[in-house]
Amino acid sequence: MRIADNWRDYKLLDCSGGEKLEKWGDIVLIRPDPQIIWKTEYKSPEWESAHARYHRSEKGGGQWSYKKKIPESWVVKYGHLSFKVKPTGFKHTGLFPEQAVNWDLAGRLIKEANRPISVLNLFAYTGGATLACVSAGASVCHVDASKGMVQWARENAALSGLSGSPIRWITDDCEKFTAREIKRARRYDAVIMDPPSYGRGPGQEVWKLEDNIYSLVRLCTEVLSDNPLFFMLNSYTAGLSPSVMAYILNETVGLKFKGTVTSGEIGLPVLESGLALPCGSTAIWTK
Repeated sequence: MRIADNWRDYKLLDCSGGEKLEKWGDIVLIRPDPQIIWKTEYKSPEWESAHARYHRSEKGGGQWSYKKKIPESWVVKYGHLSFKVKPTGFKHTGLFPEQAVNWDLAGRLIKEANRPISVLNLFAYTGGATLACVSAGASVCHVDASKGMVQWARENAALSGLSGSPIRWITDDCEKFTAREIKRARRYDAVIMDPPSYGRGPGQEVWKLEDNIYSLVRLCTEVLSDNPLFFMLNSYTAGLSPSVMAYILNETVGLKFKGTVTSGEIGLPVLESGLALPCGSTAIWTK
């Protein structure tokens, strides 16, 4: 497992009973996590003094309860990057801190390429990978179906001093946009893909990971340049193991461009236990 252990403004303090205790800057939140099936002792005193807790509803979704007043949003930093975080109605904060290991890897690959690199970032959310790539010297096409998420990513770029960077901000269905880029003969040296398990596009297009991921990855082989650098595929879907994603990359990108595929879990260090919480999987093809 690759561990995102370079954070200063984020800490996973403890986890037990289906919940994780997190510190985002000075704000402590409790959020549910289906991976946490153990019921160990609640060691951190901050379980009792957390600012807010998210409660799931049996009907879907949920809501936050607050013990202390907190700002509507606040900023956390990762290295030289800055991100706006805030509690949303779907338990998320606008940031997946475990993805920092992939931001670091993408940045390193871009710097080591010693040539101009263009990146297509699909399902790009609030722009963590986008900002990491442009900071390393790449140009990025940032694509997400949610207009609100694209705007949030723009705000993060501004907070990080990267508003003038070579980023195309696109609100669109990722598959349809990629198909149009292929027709327009636009090509990219790297693809980053962080798809949800289930979702809908701007035109209410249904996205279901198990049904759509293979065809989208295969489609993306046509948008890669003649000398691609990497292809990064992330997943939070329990049934999609790292080995499954590696198989998909081998049978698509690897079949066309050769290269090497690696895969594995990514996670966060837990302060109280000294262990690591698995937080998803990544498969990476490199030339």
